[in-house]
Amino acid sequence: MRKRVLIVGGVAGGASCAARLRRLDESAEIVVFDRGPYASFANCGLPYFVGDVISDQKKLVVASAQLFRDRFDIAIRTRHEVLSIDRAGRTIRVRDLEQATERDEPYDALVLSPGAAPIRPPLPGIDLPGIFAVRTIPDSVRIRRWIDEHAPQRAVVVGGGFIGLEMAENLAHRGIAVTVLEKLPQVMPPLDAEIAAAVADHLRERGVTLHLGDGLAAFAQAGKGITVRTESGAELPADLVILSIGVRPETQLAHDAGLALGARGGIAVDAEMRTVDPHVWAVGDAVEVRDVLTGQELIVPLAGPANRQGRLAAESIAGRGRPFRGVQATAVVGVFGLTVACTGASEKGLQRAGVTAFERVYLHPGQHAGYYPGAKPIQLKLLFGVPDGRVLGAQAVGLEGVEKRIDVIAMAIQMGATVRDLAEAELCYAPQFGAAKDPVNLAGMIAVNHLDGLMPLARWDALGDRLLLDVREPDEFAAGHVEGAVNVPLSQLRVRYGELPRERALAVYCAAGQRGYYATRFLVQNGYDAANLSGGYTTYRALRSAGLAPASP
Repeated sequence: MRKRVLIVGGVAGGASCAARLRRLDESAEIVVFDRGPYASFANCGLPYFVGDVISDQKKLVVASAQLFRDRFDIAIRTRHEVLSIDRAGRTIRVRDLEQATERDEPYDALVLSPGAAPIRPPLPGIDLPGIFAVRTIPDSVRIRRWIDEHAPQRAVVVGGGFIGLEMAENLAHRGIAVTVLEKLPQVMPPLDAEIAAAVADHLRERGVTLHLGDGLAAFAQAGKGITVRTESGAELPADLVILSIGVRPETQLAHDAGLALGARGGIAVDAEMRTVDPHVWAVGDAVEVRDVLTGQELIVPLAGPANRQGRLAAESIAGRGRPFRGVQATAVVGVFGLTVACTGASEKGLQRAGVTAFERVYLHPGQHAGYYPGAKPIQLKLLFGVPDGRVLGAQAVGLEGVEKRIDVIAMAIQMGATVRDLAEAELCYAPQFGAAKDPVNLAGMIAVNHLDGLMPLARWDALGDRLLLDVREPDEFAAGHVEGAVNVPLSQLRVRYGELPRERALAVYCAAGQRGYYATRFLVQNGYDAANLSGGYTTYRALRSAGLAPASP
């Protein structure tokens, strides 16, 4: 008899599992059940469909039911909801939503890929017309229809994460004035606050109103519009509201079947994506997986990990099991032309995990050689272990060239590389694409200099009694500097360094870090206790904007 494999839910995890399993086992009977109208669609493209960047709804369908049938002999049952699992009898109870009938389906192997549902808090007015979440193609169709029929002038996006900012951009693309309401004091919660500050500045420059550090409290009808009430008592007017507060793993089916859930509330699985039941696997946004850097269990609702998990579950079912390595949360988002990307641990994530033996460096290089026209700066933060130099994480923002640097660092993390490997990485170079010392190389070199004792690092939030030394030129100093800083330009330092007190430690800064490094090396070799403030005045302003650096250190 043919092995019968049932998959609950499609999209990234379930669809990739089905296709991979067919490639490994031509004899298996494979059936995918999905309660929606599509089993394989590009949910990451939904905001761009709302924004009319993607105008054809069909472009969002990655693989149709007919393609699955004709190419892979896989049966797709859309508009079918799985109600329960009988683990002892190895059957699932399925409801045909169109025919309003129920039946039992037997399985030899069962894969759960239910995904995650947008959080819709039970607040007053939450069900008013004009309030939407974005998860499926029908969701995005409803939002487009609302925009076409009601011509909203103002929108409030609740939540400043990936989906929230993508929706803000696409609503603005439709000519709608957008306010983003975020409970945290920053947008893009996965980022550290000083990197997120650059994203916030960019949003404001593009006309988006940010209402940060304030949570959602209620909604109220206001004529034809909606009033969004916040926890602080503010009232934000809107003709359209998008809820992008976050997602919650859909685990009810697994829970009711007695499958174990993890501490984070996701389905618990082993390294081969198998649940506590040897005949049941789970993949995607509903499962808990290990953070490769901290060892903690996480729920990471990203398409890349879900696809890999689906493949590995298929290999396990086919008897070719190999372990899932875990996640490092590599992600990228475009925000009004700004690229925002990250991989690995953030500083606040390391602190939450109790990791203290790490350091950070900041740099602001151009995305390609400065002498070639059009160079644009990248703001990059690199985190690494001390004293081993292991690469722990990176975050970057910029107009061009950001994602490829983060991708390089992501692979470095996967391979267990150190900052010495980054410094020595041989990367593509032509003046229109990069520089002989790529930003990745520079980040590694700065970190190596610190580890080797050649460039002691100071921190803006831990200066102690250090004297601030600004080594920029006088006109730069006059245009803006940190209060209390002494200005001795690098160009004059070899003549004037005697003016600096030897009995006091120095914290050196310039505009972006390079001149500060040169000055630090000179001072250290002349007997001073000097340390460089990584990223210079540019990083100071970002930290100050995020409330992480004092006005008068």
